[in-house]
Amino acid sequence: MDKFSVDKFREECGVFGIWNHEEASNMVYLGLYALQHRGQEGCGIVSLHDNQLLIKKGLGLVCDNFKQEDLKKLKGKSAIGHVRYSTTQAHDLVDVQPLMASFQGRFLALAHNGNLTNAHHLRAKLENTGAIFQSSSDSEIFFHLISQSKKTSFKEKFIEAVKTVEGAFSLIVMTKNGILACRDSHGFRPLALGKLGSSYVVASETCAFDLINADYVRDIGEGEILDIRDDGLHSVNPFEKIEPKKCIFEYVYFARPDSQIFGSNVYEVRKNLGRELAREHPVEADMVIPVPDSGVPAAIGYSQESRLPYDMGIIRNHYVGRTFIEPQQSIRHFGVKVKLNAVSQTISGKRLIVIDDSLVRGTTSQKIIKMLRAAGAKEIHMRISSPPTTHSCFYGIDTPTREELIASSHSVEDIRKFITADSLAYLSQEGLVRAASQNKNSSGFCTACFDGKYPV
Repeated sequence: MDKFSVDKFREECGVFGIWNHEEASNMVYLGLYALQHRGQEGCGIVSLHDNQLLIKKGLGLVCDNFKQEDLKKLKGKSAIGHVRYSTTQAHDLVDVQPLMASFQGRFLALAHNGNLTNAHHLRAKLENTGAIFQSSSDSEIFFHLISQSKKTSFKEKFIEAVKTVEGAFSLIVMTKNGILACRDSHGFRPLALGKLGSSYVVASETCAFDLINADYVRDIGEGEILDIRDDGLHSVNPFEKIEPKKCIFEYVYFARPDSQIFGSNVYEVRKNLGRELAREHPVEADMVIPVPDSGVPAAIGYSQESRLPYDMGIIRNHYVGRTFIEPQQSIRHFGVKVKLNAVSQTISGKRLIVIDDSLVRGTTSQKIIKMLRAAGAKEIHMRISSPPTTHSCFYGIDTPTREELIASSHSVEDIRKFITADSLAYLSQEGLVRAASQNKNSSGFCTACFDGKYPV
């Protein structure tokens, strides 16, 4: 893992599926390409051909694992795919999804985004009844719950399984009859429905639809199970109606800016975050600059609201791999400087407002500020377009422990001194929710990483 990314939260995964398309595996490949930001440790595709499941998966990026010949072997008119981050340090191929299983003459493939909060309890209970697990993934629990269900039809077995688990899941399951797509009743993670000609498509984010020229139809609802078959769509919601708790950090950092999730465009929400931040925490300065790339939309919003000039005072190197080798002779702040470099001609002698989307451990911000001072910045005012992150996430985000989150044990002034900024301010939780709720369809967010109020 590179030294820059460890100071950010990491999303676990993204899912994509398509039913009844002549180039199904190619469409999934492109969809996963668009969702690569949601998981870079592993990827896989399962296709359905002649009532058989064909699979190809591997560790690493989509472009490194799938070649033309691989996609030709993944025959069939339906397929699902997955990109993954792990929440553990184990990066085994057996944990890479989609997962496959067969029982009672049935076969199925599964791709899951989220985290089951009762996974340990369910796994122990299932193992006591004889279940044998092949992976460390909590997603495999779905298979065993389905296989042990006493219900008659597969859909009834599936419904019983998803009503047994707790936590976050946006889920795609493919059988020979169709694709079942489901979100948990809180709707923690996004999942959208699209259409490509006469074929239906499901994806974690709408940016995947754009790449294959599919039309966005709608979000799959909280607690909805959507059954996609040759004869069309069949929808059911077997869950008790509860308040939505959509992950607000999808807007802050995880989702791609060109996606529409939870009823709003991500880019516009992030600009709203910057506008709210400018209203809450103005400061006299000469220039607004982002920490690229994640701080760019909020910095634009801050600049527009404050009427201060926006400029790129930091340039990001986009061609850095996930690991790199340091020279034997020590270079100060090497890890950050590999990815980011200050533009001294732009910022020298200037009072800067530096916008970033989050501050997790504070170590990266500290190094960025030192780099900007070395490049001649006169003042540095750090502004964060989200509230202080004080709690870990248990709903599908790979987060540091609470002890590692600097805001859980230090005041804003303590953090300011640690990162050596002239001033530091965060967006309030009220401002965050206000910025994310400007679309009337967008409401009901999980903010547990900021306030510790866990819905489950």
